[in-house]
Amino acid sequence: MTGLKSEFLQILTEREFIHQATDLEALDAKMYEGPIAAYIGFDCTARSLHVGSLVQIMMLRWLQKTGHKPIALMGGGTSKIGDPSGRDESRQLMTDEIIADNMAGIRKPFDHMLTFGDGPSDAMMVNNGEWLDSLKYISFLRDIGTHFTINRMLTFDSVKLRLDREQPLTFLEFNYMILQAYDFMELGKRYGCVLQLGGSDQWGNIVNGIELARRVNSQQLFGVTTPLITTADGKKMGKTASGAIWLNEDHLPAYDFWQFWRNTQDADVGKFLRLFTELPMDEVRRLEKLEGAEINEAKIILANEVTALVRGLDAAKAAEATAKETFEKGGAGADLPTVTIASATLEAGINIVDLFVDAGLGASKGEVRRLIKQGGAKLNDEKVDGEEMTVTAAMLLDGQIKLSAGKKRHALVKAG
Repeated sequence: MTGLKSEFLQILTEREFIHQATDLEALDAKMYEGPIAAYIGFDCTARSLHVGSLVQIMMLRWLQKTGHKPIALMGGGTSKIGDPSGRDESRQLMTDEIIADNMAGIRKPFDHMLTFGDGPSDAMMVNNGEWLDSLKYISFLRDIGTHFTINRMLTFDSVKLRLDREQPLTFLEFNYMILQAYDFMELGKRYGCVLQLGGSDQWGNIVNGIELARRVNSQQLFGVTTPLITTADGKKMGKTASGAIWLNEDHLPAYDFWQFWRNTQDADVGKFLRLFTELPMDEVRRLEKLEGAEINEAKIILANEVTALVRGLDAAKAAEATAKETFEKGGAGADLPTVTIASATLEAGINIVDLFVDAGLGASKGEVRRLIKQGGAKLNDEKVDGEEMTVTAAMLLDGQIKLSAGKKRHALVKAG
């Protein structure tokens, strides 16, 4: 859409964040008039978010940088149910203690990427358990449930896809969209929040909240969603053979996080620079035009920019230094992922396949065996000849063993 006046929506449009929006023209006018509050919800299903959530956090960051107030809503209440959107089966129910622990872990990247405080554009982190946990069931059904019809709820993708696949959808999960709609209305009442941002799978939930607030409070709310972020080969962003790309350091070392971005496919460089960095668009356009070996310059810049945003500048510098030492000098960078094996185990000897799995360089023994057969497994920069190889303490060089899976994934083994 052209002719947008608000800086926030101009940026989101130019950087290709927007997939769907409700009354974008009216939202643009409201944001142009002055600061607004907007939110994104994050359920506490793990102790760290992964890069699939990064595009959402980037929207909150741009919101704050353009003078508006971001609200990061933690699903302390809704996590007790679990969002059925995009899932074929029910989530495992979690205790209050697990949810609280997950919430504490999820906070970490937000502290890097947003400024929290009491100012007009300072970010807030809110727990929807504050209002959901105290709801009285009968009163809630009477006051809120009457605004939802089963007919309409069955048309939303989060429900329809599950039923089309003949997968069970519990009554507990069926309530999720009502609770999320209630969240939006509640944030509107408590904090003057008028905009919900989210992924494309949240469109139905967002529309429900907008309609609920209009019916109950005659309040006008808005919604904007992002497209599903996929790589050039059609895979979902952040899903790799070795597992999810976590945002937290204690889930994924900074070097591995940096390396994920460094290994971006050529065709995805421009898109990722737009969505996951704050580089000026002129620079983005210059970098995405690079070809051949020169595209590696853009990938290193991408890796540095994203790692600095999520993990901090020091982490980005250390990861790049490790990469240079590992690849350009053939060494074993100090910041490489490290696994400690009991000294007694190394003295007795450990099978090479088991060691690669323990080091996180293979999701399964079968994967490691295929890697060895294809000649992609190395120990101390020497090719591993067979899967029967036994690794012992005698192979330690300067107190460590360097393992390599292909040219881009490495780990260190130390005795402990």
